[in-house]
Amino acid sequence: MATLRKVLATIGRYRPLLAASVLLAGLTVVLQLYVPILFGDAIDQVVAAGQVDFGSMGRVLALALGLVAASSVASWAMGVINNRLAFHTVRDIRAQAIRQIQALPLSYLDAHSAGDVVQRVIADVDQLSDGLLLGFTQLFSGVVTIAVTLAFMLSKDVGITLMVLALTPVSFLVARFIAARSFDLFSRQTDTRGRQTALVGELVGNQKVVRAFGHGPEASRQFHELNEELRTYAQGAVFFSSLTNPSTRAVNNVIYALVALVGAHRILAGQLSVGGLTVMLSYANQYMKPFNDISSVITELQNALACAARVFELIEATPEPADAAAELVCSHGEVRIEDVSFSYDKSRPLIEGFDFHAAAGTKTAIVGPTGCGKTTFINLLMRFYDTDAGTILVDGQDIRDVSRASLRRSFGMVLQETWLKHATVRDNIAFGMPDATDDQIITAAREAHSWEFIRRMPQGLDTVITDDSLSQGQRQLLCITRVMLGLPPMLILDEATSSIDTRTELQIQAAFDKLMQGRTSFVVAHRLSTIREADQILVMRDGHIVEQGTHDQLLAAGGFYAELYQAQFASTEA
Repeated sequence: MATLRKVLATIGRYRPLLAASVLLAGLTVVLQLYVPILFGDAIDQVVAAGQVDFGSMGRVLALALGLVAASSVASWAMGVINNRLAFHTVRDIRAQAIRQIQALPLSYLDAHSAGDVVQRVIADVDQLSDGLLLGFTQLFSGVVTIAVTLAFMLSKDVGITLMVLALTPVSFLVARFIAARSFDLFSRQTDTRGRQTALVGELVGNQKVVRAFGHGPEASRQFHELNEELRTYAQGAVFFSSLTNPSTRAVNNVIYALVALVGAHRILAGQLSVGGLTVMLSYANQYMKPFNDISSVITELQNALACAARVFELIEATPEPADAAAELVCSHGEVRIEDVSFSYDKSRPLIEGFDFHAAAGTKTAIVGPTGCGKTTFINLLMRFYDTDAGTILVDGQDIRDVSRASLRRSFGMVLQETWLKHATVRDNIAFGMPDATDDQIITAAREAHSWEFIRRMPQGLDTVITDDSLSQGQRQLLCITRVMLGLPPMLILDEATSSIDTRTELQIQAAFDKLMQGRTSFVVAHRLSTIREADQILVMRDGHIVEQGTHDQLLAAGGFYAELYQAQFASTEA
């Protein structure tokens, strides 16, 4: 019910369409339900053998035909409106979900697989759309049908109407008993489908690794387990929900038979005509039809609500803390970190009492073993995560007191993991500067040494990038070009040249040296040869700075940095 209320709240934005649908549903039902009265009148024109008023019967039947035609037109219009209402609603829900993803903290996205999030936004919303289309049609028509039918039945025979009303709760109890058991199964089915989508995305996106390590049989086993789990839940959900329709039909058939039996006695007692009984039987069938219709689509409705619950869970997840309105004014690029502490898991401290100062225009290298906190340092600097304690200042401004957008615009960032969207080379390079001219893009590409392979591509800058059209090194060069184009006041390079050959790396390093002149830059590196010229090197271990100084100073100290350096270069020098 909580999920249903949320869906109805979204639908409520389209009150004119909702009102039109309800009015058309009422008109359709009234026209349809008046037809049995006309048929009853036509039957009563047959008085006895040879005593039939064909003239009156013809007029009544012509009117009935007109009402059926008008009802069909109203029903068609209601269907068009219901389609528009459903599609507008799911469009809004999907738009909410996408906006929420942009506002969610990275901690949420790190804790949920990409496949599961995609499943919620795409497939789950599609299921909701299908359920809404069926639900609108059956709900609006059904409610009006029940109300109008009861009114017509009361006008014909109060006793039979009260008997039908007294037996109605039996159908509700049967449907409720079954639905309560099927909804839980539908929820588990939807959750399992999300995990299955995530697994398939991982296996397809990393098929080379899967094959290289012979992981195929294990991957098939994992998929088979999830597939079997999904089959169990889906089969159970469909089985229980499918019991609703035959169960309610059985109850309704008993009610129909009782109406016929009681009506026959009333005819014999002279209290009801044959045409009147025909009308009552038709109305009894019409009255019970909405219950049968709704129960026949209970599978879709239950599945739609289970999917909606997952979508609303995403929409209602706690977003990032409210952003500050002030803009970061980065005139120099001085960075100061004071007594910062942070951990992803609060029970396992990672960074504690972190202090650091980078003067404006200096190059700072960050080195250390895997898991020491290098990338975490970058995450905190960019406010992908907020510190648990302490302060980070850029040109004297606390980064929590300025907007995230203005902070991130002040940094150019190249990561080890490249990301390019399915678009042209031009669109990918101008990702952060959509108004950049071709001359600006080409200049940036020349400086990043990517223009040579770009101009050899089939359509040059207009070539659409696919997963297999570029090597990993070329992809990384395009990411570097993207930063070259923006010329931000500060730079972050996180293993930016890890996938590039040595010759190209030297060219890129020269380009970076030119780009970093006068700019504050942070370089995360495992290959220590790339950071010898840094103004200062931070050596991190277990979330702490254990050494700090220039390359020569740290080698002379003979500490942890010297050990790392010797481990990489001792054999080469020998």
